[in-house]
Amino acid sequence: MESFSLILAIVVVTALAFDFTNGFHDTANAMATTISTGALKPKVAVAMSAALNLVGAFLSVEVANTISKGLVDENGIRPEVIFAALVGAILWNLVTWLVGLPSSSSHALMGGLIGATVASAGFGAVHGDVLVTKVLLPAVAAPVVAGVAALLATRFSYGIGRGAEGEATRKGYRAGQIASAGLVSLAHGTNDAQKTMGIITLALIAGGAIAPGSNPPTWVILSAGLAIALGTYIGGWRIIRTMGTGLTDLEPRQGFASQTSAATAILASSHLGFSLSTTHVVSGSVMGAGLGRKGGVVRWSTATRMAIAWVLTLPAAALVGAGAESVTDLGDWGTAVVAVFLVGSSAAIWKLSRREVVDHTNVVGGDVEPAGVVTTAIAAVTPPPAGVVTEDLTATIPAPATTDPAPATPPAATV
Repeated sequence: MESFSLILAIVVVTALAFDFTNGFHDTANAMATTISTGALKPKVAVAMSAALNLVGAFLSVEVANTISKGLVDENGIRPEVIFAALVGAILWNLVTWLVGLPSSSSHALMGGLIGATVASAGFGAVHGDVLVTKVLLPAVAAPVVAGVAALLATRFSYGIGRGAEGEATRKGYRAGQIASAGLVSLAHGTNDAQKTMGIITLALIAGGAIAPGSNPPTWVILSAGLAIALGTYIGGWRIIRTMGTGLTDLEPRQGFASQTSAATAILASSHLGFSLSTTHVVSGSVMGAGLGRKGGVVRWSTATRMAIAWVLTLPAAALVGAGAESVTDLGDWGTAVVAVFLVGSSAAIWKLSRREVVDHTNVVGGDVEPAGVVTTAIAAVTPPPAGVVTEDLTATIPAPATTDPAPATPPAATV
């Protein structure tokens, strides 16, 4: 290690702070359906997810290399640029957490990095081919592929399990859901923790601490894994509520199909080095599972708000990152101003969140948005799923009136 300046230390700490927000922002991806179906208690679910996030951080560095070596030109990028990028990513994560929207932490990070890099070195410093092939195209394809896979898996599970709706079957699917949730948590650590590894590695290269082209050092892998695990354990309860009960209503077998489809897509993308949004994947799989059950519906108003947040993530984080970079470019006092702004804004958002506290005690029982006209119409014409006991109409239909038989007429007396 050649040098480790104060600004580089600030960047590393800020990157780990982003990783922490990434953890509690994306806890819902792994555990929302498991909590909403009752397969695991909320605190047990987030503890399990946190542990597997940490393990997943050590499985691969392909995604980290995509960010540290592929997305932007690492030559000429100053640590201040990366600090500005992290400011944009953290603030977007906190704003969307406050309103309970499961947006992409990955795209917030990459948006902030792109905006800060363009403000510092121009558009030529961004590798457009990597942005399109490994960021934008997966962002569009991931929720569609995961959604279709979950829809087909849900229909298949109901098809082969027709007539087997006892308590033993439900317990079996709950066990499968727990296993698949663990797989999603592992995949999340493999994919999302690496993004922070990549950004710290890029900062170390920019600050001259390690040579260009280096893989993430072991201490970077460990610290990124611990930060995301801690954030996951804290639990992003607001987003868990939206993902678990605000988007659709799931039964255990739907949760199992949803999480298995999502884990498969995330692990495959991590192996290929795609910087995939786990939020996009899991949201698509949840909607697919919701539509895969007869009578199942999706609350499209919630889905629309999520989609708007997805579209805005990259440009919003990029604008904040670019603005922060313009201020840090003024010198050390500019960097201090941005740091104070980040801390103050984060504190204000946290204070606003205390007006309506959402935690493990009310994450499932909160208010759920009404279904809406389209959803109500679909539910009205769709037969109920197999195994659902319909209401006994005999209880509401009055029984025919009964009258006591008329007394028999005595036979006429004979003389």
